[in-house]
Amino acid sequence: MASLHGPKAKIQRRFGELLVPRPKYARILDKRGYPPGEHGKEKSFRGGRRSNYGTQLDEKQKLAFLYNIRERQLRNYYKTALRIPGPTGGNLLILLERRLDNIVYKSGLAATIWAARQLVVHGHVMVNDERLDLPSYLLKAGDVITLSEKMKRNVHITEWVDQISAYPPYLSVEKNNRKITMLRVPEAGEVQVPVNIQLVVEFYNRIT
Repeated sequence: MASLHGPKAKIQRRFGELLVPRPKYARILDKRGYPPGEHGKEKSFRGGRRSNYGTQLDEKQKLAFLYNIRERQLRNYYKTALRIPGPTGGNLLILLERRLDNIVYKSGLAATIWAARQLVVHGHVMVNDERLDLPSYLLKAGDVITLSEKMKRNVHITEWVDQISAYPPYLSVEKNNRKITMLRVPEAGEVQVPVNIQLVVEFYNRIT
């Protein structure tokens, strides 16, 4: 499945919030505090009355943006979440969180989810000592992620890893070795995203 393309700051301006905490995006949102488009300056962020459908659509699109996936893929995750016992929204978040590219990002080996996907696709990531170039691979408890020897020495990765000090509780990170172990499958309450997941569930309930 292809990665999302286009200006990332522009997408965040459309939602009126900083979804990816990087300084360059924060500067753009501060400088251009209005939605994109020809008449953006005349509008406030999501101003006016929004329909229930419009609000649900916004949350669904934010979720897809945060995990760098397309609509068809997100819909398939939702269908899988429906078949798992428990709250559908929580199941959906857990499935997305277990993606290989997301764990590479959350472990600090990449500055953004897009950079993490590129690392995986280009064959720089290994799972249990086997090279794996599938960003959507769902990790399970006990899986060990490492980088190729070349990327372990990459100055950009070293710079980013050194800035990270906190990790999700379901990951064990050996910064010096660039080694990540998934200790267990995450719980829904541990997945922190600026999305109202219930509205995403309501969106898919509406159209399916």
